[in-house]
Amino acid sequence: MSLFLRPPCILGVGKNYQDHIDELKGDRPQYPVVFFKNPASVISNGMAIEIPPIARTPELGVDYEGELAIVLGRDALDVPVSDARSFISHVAVANDVSQRWWQKRIEGGQWCRAKSFDTFCPLSEPVSIESVGNLQDLTLETRLNGELVQQANTGSMIFSVADLISQLTAGTTLVAGTVILTGTPGGVGMGRVPQRFLRHGDVVNVTIEGVGCLSNPVVELD
Repeated sequence: MSLFLRPPCILGVGKNYQDHIDELKGDRPQYPVVFFKNPASVISNGMAIEIPPIARTPELGVDYEGELAIVLGRDALDVPVSDARSFISHVAVANDVSQRWWQKRIEGGQWCRAKSFDTFCPLSEPVSIESVGNLQDLTLETRLNGELVQQANTGSMIFSVADLISQLTAGTTLVAGTVILTGTPGGVGMGRVPQRFLRHGDVVNVTIEGVGCLSNPVVELD
């Protein structure tokens, strides 16, 4: 957990799997959709996702998003796609927890606020990039209370990991330790019929082959 305790920067990527775009009736992006996530939102495997009163809204709610996370091992600027992997030091499993009312409804949508409440960035213990094979051929699965709700291969990303590093470092220095969340596939609670948001007593499990497992219970705070 120490590597991710307070990363200098967390960048999230939205709309990076076509099935997720389709389930939310969105448009395929020409460039990566990028947002910041508060470094103080990081928690480790086994810790509780805590839903504060401000995140309990009359419509929509708190959602899960299983994702592949990468961490940069050195400062990165104008990185070519062909050299992108050499800038990655570690890989982890992530859950980009998102409060959909704040993201979609309030003042035109506040992605950073919606995704930055305390405990809204669970991350697994990182593994060295040297121990992971092709980053675009990994199976990602998310289970809610044991039920499989997300399943995808990272090869179906619209923008590959290398593409993301190259585009995000164009004219912009990303410092060593920066965490990039690479997007979630279809199957999120907001896209289900009926919609299913996180509530007290739930347990979310995200696994990525060759990377690890991430399990977090859900608690509603008074």
